[in-house]
Amino acid sequence: MPTTSRRHLLAAIATSAASLPLSALAVSPARAAGSAVTVQPFAPPNSAAVNALAAGARSAVTLAPLNASYFTPLTLSTALTTTVLPGTPSRTEVTSGGKRVALLTRGARTVVLPGPQRTFVENKRHFVDDFQRTLPDLTLPEARRAYWGTSPGGGSWSTVGGVDTDFSVVPGAGKIALTSENVSRHASLRDGEIADVDVRAVASFDKVPAGEACSYALSFGFQDTHNNYRARLSFLTTGAVQLRVEKEVADVVTQLAPSVTLATGVGAGTRWTIRVRREGSVIQVKAWASASAEPSAWAVEVGDATFGKGRVGLRALAGTGCTNLPVTLAVSRFQVDAANWDVPPSVTHGDWVRVLPQPFDGTWTQEVERTVRGWVGSTAPDVLAYAAMFLGGAPAVTAGAGPAQDKQVLGEAGYGYLDPHGLRYEGADFHEYMNVGWTFDDGVHTGPSSKQVGNLDCSGYARMVYGYHLGVPMAAGEDTTGLRIPRKSRHMADHCPGVRVDRTDGTNPPAAALLQPGDLVLFNADSGDDNPGDPGSPTVTVDHVGIYLGLDAAGKRRFLSSRKTVNGPTMSDLGGASLLDGTGTYATTLHTVHRV
Repeated sequence: MPTTSRRHLLAAIATSAASLPLSALAVSPARAAGSAVTVQPFAPPNSAAVNALAAGARSAVTLAPLNASYFTPLTLSTALTTTVLPGTPSRTEVTSGGKRVALLTRGARTVVLPGPQRTFVENKRHFVDDFQRTLPDLTLPEARRAYWGTSPGGGSWSTVGGVDTDFSVVPGAGKIALTSENVSRHASLRDGEIADVDVRAVASFDKVPAGEACSYALSFGFQDTHNNYRARLSFLTTGAVQLRVEKEVADVVTQLAPSVTLATGVGAGTRWTIRVRREGSVIQVKAWASASAEPSAWAVEVGDATFGKGRVGLRALAGTGCTNLPVTLAVSRFQVDAANWDVPPSVTHGDWVRVLPQPFDGTWTQEVERTVRGWVGSTAPDVLAYAAMFLGGAPAVTAGAGPAQDKQVLGEAGYGYLDPHGLRYEGADFHEYMNVGWTFDDGVHTGPSSKQVGNLDCSGYARMVYGYHLGVPMAAGEDTTGLRIPRKSRHMADHCPGVRVDRTDGTNPPAAALLQPGDLVLFNADSGDDNPGDPGSPTVTVDHVGIYLGLDAAGKRRFLSSRKTVNGPTMSDLGGASLLDGTGTYATTLHTVHRV
C-alpha cells in the first residue's frame, strides 16, 4: 500500500462506517416462503480495491470501469460449441469463437463464466475487549496455562513472564500481578501482521507504588519482549504520572521523545487511557485520566521506522526498589478503532459463479443455452459477491418483502454470541442472522434466535449464500437425500446437493486439481483455540466448511469461511491461514471438495 495513502486510509477507517462497493445492492421481494431473494444489478465501482480501503472500507469487491472495450467481445456467435473435458467430475466447456463462455459440471448447479476482473480484499476488523468473561479454574488439571482468553474478534491473547497466577481475568478486567521488583509482564494479541493502527487501553493500578515507580504501557509493532515500541505511563511514588514513548531493540531501550508529566497527586485505582495512532513511520501518542475528556492534541508525535508490522498489546513493569508489592494492574478495556494488515489478503480474477435452476444433467439444451446466454457479460451479484457481502465492514441490506421483509439479509456478520468464558457459541444459521423463523422444504419449522441476530456459523454462512440468496433447497437438519443442503458441515460433506470434486485418502489432503471458485471446501480442522465449525466429537471427520474464492496475490488458494477468532466470515489469516496451500491448519486438514 503506498505510504502516501496510509494516513488517509487509517483516518477514514477510524472515523467512518465504511461500506463495500456492493452497497448499491437492492433486494427484491422473495418469491415465496422459504425461497431465495434475488438482487438487482449494481453499478460497478470506479476504483481499485486499495482505493476502496483508503476510502474507509474494511473489505471490498472492486472492478474497473466497464466500457465498450469490455462488452464488444461478449457478442456470442449464433452457434455455441460444447466440449466434454477429461477428468472427474464430468465438465462441459462452452465456447464462442474459440473462447470459453461457460464451464458446467454434470450433476451440479454452479456454472463458472468469464467476466470483468474483480478484486476481493479484506482488512482487520475493529474490536473492543472489555474482558466480560471468566476463565477456567487454574487449579483444575484440564486448565491451560494462565491466559486472558480470546478477544472478541481481535485474536487470542498471549501472556509472557511470571507464573500462571500473575495473569487472570475477572468479569470486567484483565489483571497482571507484579509480585517482585524489576519484573516485566507482557500480554499481546496473536496477530503479528498489524502495521498502521489506532489503539487504546484503559487500566489502573491498585496502589500508589512505594520506593520506586511502576508503569503500564501500550505495546505496538511488537516483535517479541526484546523488540517493540511502547507508550508507557510511569506512576511515581509521589502520585505523579509521566508519559514516555520508547522503542526497545535487542533489550536496549531508547526514549523517542522527552517524557511528559501529565498529572500529579493521582490516587490508587485511577483509570488512565493510553491512545496510540501509528501511520507509516509517524507515531502519535496521548494519555489522560479516563474520567476526563480525551485531549484534542497529541502529547507526543515522533517519526520512527524501526519496526514495521507487529502485534499490539500491554506491558506492566515494577521498578527496581518498589517496596509495596504486589501491585496489580487491572485492564478494563482494550480497543482497536482501526488497523491495517501489512499486506491485506486479496484475490483478483475474472471468474463469476452462477447457479442454474436445476443441476446440469450433461445435456446442452436450448433452455440451458438461453440461461447461459443471459448470464454472459452480466455484473449482477453472483456466489462470490454474496459471500463477500458478509465480511467486516459490509453494509446492511434489508429485504423488501417475503418471510424476511424488513430484516437484514446482507451485511457484516459475526460468528456467534459469547459464552461465559468469552468464546463464541456455534449454531447461528442463516434465518437466525435475519431474526426470522423458517419453514424448510422438508416441512420442518425452526424459530428465530434473538441471541444470534447478525451471526452466521460456518455452515450457516454457506447456507445463507447458496440456500437463501441463490435458491438451493435446504433442510432443517441432517438430510441424506442429496436434494437439500444439510444444516451441519459434517453432513454437507456427504449429502450436499451437487457432486464431489475430491476427497482425502485418509492420510493426505486432496489435490483438488479441478477446484474452481464457488466450490465448498470442507475440513477436519478441530482447531482448538479457533474451533471454527460445528461441535466436534471423536467420530466427526468434518467440522468446518468454507467457499473457495481463488488464487490470491501470492498465488495461493484462498477461501472464505465464518470463524470464531475473527468473529465472522473472513478470507484472512487471523487464527489460521485461509489457504489450501502450505502447512497451516486448513491446508493440512482439507477433507472434501464439493461442487453445489
